[in-house]
Amino acid sequence: MSKVFLSIFFAIILFPQFLFGTTATTNDGKDTLRIITYNIHHANPPSKPAIIDLKAIAAVINTYKPDLVALQEVDVNNRRSGRNLNEATALGNLTGMHAHFVKAIDYEDGAYGVAILSKWPLQGVDSLKLPMADSSNGEPRVLAIITVEPKPGKALVFASTHLDLREQNRVLQAKAIVEKLNTYSQPVILGGDFNAKPGSDVIDYFDKYFLRSRTAGNAAFTIPEINPNREIDFIMFKPNKHFKSIRHEVIKEPYASDHLPVLVELTY
Repeated sequence: MSKVFLSIFFAIILFPQFLFGTTATTNDGKDTLRIITYNIHHANPPSKPAIIDLKAIAAVINTYKPDLVALQEVDVNNRRSGRNLNEATALGNLTGMHAHFVKAIDYEDGAYGVAILSKWPLQGVDSLKLPMADSSNGEPRVLAIITVEPKPGKALVFASTHLDLREQNRVLQAKAIVEKLNTYSQPVILGGDFNAKPGSDVIDYFDKYFLRSRTAGNAAFTIPEINPNREIDFIMFKPNKHFKSIRHEVIKEPYASDHLPVLVELTY
């Protein structure tokens, strides 16, 4: 048995974070999670419609050092952003995180959909095509799901979604997401662009099953990037006993996307 192998073996036994990564803790000893949800507008800054600036998106993520990121409007190998550019994989490389992409639609000889970044290795991946009403002319939408284990024996499920612009489709999609995520026995965190405001039928429906992180007044607004006037990007979690929101911040970064990213810290 080589010295290198012995060193790795004892590191795993004595320091499990060697394998699973580390988690932050609060003063009372509780573990914390740092979560971001971010509609990245295929990494196209609104002020520069002709360019793709994936490094600007990565810079936001790297600045705040999240454990998990829900991404929406992600391009993969299409003409718009670059036939050789998989934005999910590239963001994983730029941030040092593991990536999972789920295609919503074929787009310009490539794909377009949602993605997830995780600090921890992916223990499992899953997805769901979301329903649409007949003759609604909606755009196909999906749910991306991963299972991770921040600490040994403490697995959780994380999901990313982007609901349709049409209310009738959003209601159907909300019900499908709740039904799907209820099949998991682990605690669940859901992030995304829900295209619906607090008090709408869609968000009220999610509020029956999830606790939604929030802050007060205009500080919660996530779109547009300059002078935002509404909140449609959320992070939700369940069951309540497993999580407590201790920070909710809309990151004021008006260059990289037409949405502002949402940062939430949870104890669990």
